[in-house]
Amino acid sequence: MHDVLASIDLGTNTARLLIGKVEGGAVAPILVKRRITRLGGGFTREAGISPAAWQRSLDALIDFAADMKRGGVTRLRAVATSAVRDAANGAAFCSEVIDRTGIRLEVIDGEEEGLLTLAGVISGLTRKEGDFFVFDVGGGSTEYTLAESRRPLHTESLPLGVVRLTEGKPDVPAMEEKIGRELAGLGKSLEGKGLRGRLDGATLVGTAGTATTLAAISLQMTDYDYRRVNNHVITRDEIGRIFTMLLPLSSEERLTVPGLEKGREDLIIAGILITLKTMDVFGFDRMTVSDFGLLEGVLLGLGV
Repeated sequence: MHDVLASIDLGTNTARLLIGKVEGGAVAPILVKRRITRLGGGFTREAGISPAAWQRSLDALIDFAADMKRGGVTRLRAVATSAVRDAANGAAFCSEVIDRTGIRLEVIDGEEEGLLTLAGVISGLTRKEGDFFVFDVGGGSTEYTLAESRRPLHTESLPLGVVRLTEGKPDVPAMEEKIGRELAGLGKSLEGKGLRGRLDGATLVGTAGTATTLAAISLQMTDYDYRRVNNHVITRDEIGRIFTMLLPLSSEERLTVPGLEKGREDLIIAGILITLKTMDVFGFDRMTVSDFGLLEGVLLGLGV
C-alpha cells in the first residue's frame, strides 16, 4: 500500500499542487492543480510581497489544503522559491500560511531548487542517459543544471525571472542586455569548472511555464495535454517564429493564440527571450520540453 503524497511548489508566478504516489521510482499522479497567483507581482525590495499578491497566493493554498484533506494525503512537502526567498516579509507570509492552512512552507535556495527540478525532469524523459542541460524559467529566477543523467555536474540560479523582468525592464533591448549579462556569468562558471565543452553533446531541456507554453503554441493546443507536451522537441527557428508572431500583439490579442494560458500573456515575451538567448549563447538549435520539474522532484523525494 503506497502512501498518498503531496507536493506544493509556490513559485513567483504560479502555485502548483501534485497529489500522487511514488511507484517504482516514478510519479503516479492522482491530482495536479495550478493557479497563476503572481506572488511576485508588485514586489518591492523594501516591502516584499504586495498585499494583493499575498491574498491571491493565500487563497490558492487554502484551496490546496481542502484538496489534500479530501484526497487523504498522509505526507506533504511544500516549497517556496524566489519571491518568498527574497521578500522582506517572507517569514510573516509563511507564518500566516501555516496558521490559515496548516501548510508549512519550506523556503529553499536556488541550488536545491535546481537539483529537485533535475530529479523531476529526468523522471519524465523518454531517454534518461547522457548529458542534459536543464533550465527552469521561473517568475523570479531561472535555474540551470548541467547533469550526466541524474548526476548533477553544475547547478546555478540566475536572477532572471519573467515577472521581475517584465515589471522591471519592460522593453526588449533592456531585457536582452540583462539576460546576456547573466548568461555570460554562467558561461564563465562552466568554463571555470572545465564543463563548457560538455554542452556540445548535451540535450537542452526546458521546463516550467515558458517551455510548456511554447510547446502548446507550436502544437496549437486548445486544451492542454501534458502527455503531448512532455518530451516534445521544438526548434530554435520555431521559437523565433512564435516570438515574432507574439511581440507586436497586445496582451488581449495574445490570449486568442491557441496554447497561451491567461496570466502569461505579458510574461511570455521575457520567457521567450531567456529561451532564445540561452540557445544562442550555449549553441543549441533545439529544445526538449519537459512538463515535469520541481513539483515532481519534491514528490519523488517523499517517496524514497
